[in-house]
Amino acid sequence: MARSDASVAGLDTSVARRGRGAAAPSGVPALPPGRPLSAGVALLAVAVAVVNLLVGGVLTVVALTGHVLGAWPSPEPLSPGLLGAAMLGTAPALLALARSATWQEARTLVLPLAVVLAGLFAVSLLNAHRLYIADGGPIVSVLFSLGWLVTLGLLCVAAAVCLAGQVFTRPGPPAPRTTPLPGWTKPPLAVLGSSWLGIGTGLLVRPGFWADFVPWHTSRADAQALGVWALALGVGVLGSLAEDDLGRTRPALLSLPGTALAMALVLAARASHVDWSSGPGLSLIVMVAGLLAAGASGHLLVRGTTGGEATGSPG
Repeated sequence: MARSDASVAGLDTSVARRGRGAAAPSGVPALPPGRPLSAGVALLAVAVAVVNLLVGGVLTVVALTGHVLGAWPSPEPLSPGLLGAAMLGTAPALLALARSATWQEARTLVLPLAVVLAGLFAVSLLNAHRLYIADGGPIVSVLFSLGWLVTLGLLCVAAAVCLAGQVFTRPGPPAPRTTPLPGWTKPPLAVLGSSWLGIGTGLLVRPGFWADFVPWHTSRADAQALGVWALALGVGVLGSLAEDDLGRTRPALLSLPGTALAMALVLAARASHVDWSSGPGLSLIVMVAGLLAAGASGHLLVRGTTGGEATGSPG
């Protein structure tokens, strides 16, 4: 009996030790839901936002005055002006993205950003013989061309490093989708995103053919650069649709109305150079208006949801 009691006591002791060992991990603080946004991606967003404000602002203002400035020759100011407007319109959203807490909240804008950086750099390399730095021209254009190429190259390298670091960021438990998109918003978003994605892909891959669908005169490099931005807009809209959560798409929603308004300003200033009566001209009106409507309705839905939660929360 004494031996049996001793064995039972030893068993109790070992069980207690195992219990203490199992309870130890409970003292480790749990990670918040979702994958945290890395500091590298946040800094990248701020850096691109600053570049967009400076370069996009210059391109837009120069186009509004009726002059042409760009890394390559353009037949008229409208195409470089629209590139600048897109850069300028997305800058506030990139600054807001830097304040996001998780990757899930940022990726609907970070992925289009990667498309723009890689796409514009690829277009610049494919048209390297057309750049002012290679073909010569006014000193201001040559310096702008050099700065354009170097800046895009550095930002592409930084984006690759930051996104690689984001992949290895330790994730927490899966973050739930708290505010799904209303059902009535999904068909228009699908049509809008597919439209921008389709025209962007066409302009980028076959600019000689798809440039005829642009209602003003463009060069090959202009058509491909505009295609990159159109492709990125399509990726952003369809990405928001895939996320199916208003809380995760706030930075992307902020970029839509800003981009649409900046583009509308440039188009209005150069309205006489656009063939508005053509099919592409009418389609452009609908697609730009769609960006504005999607961004505005998204903000109203987010505000209504936030207001409802604040009203319904206990005091």
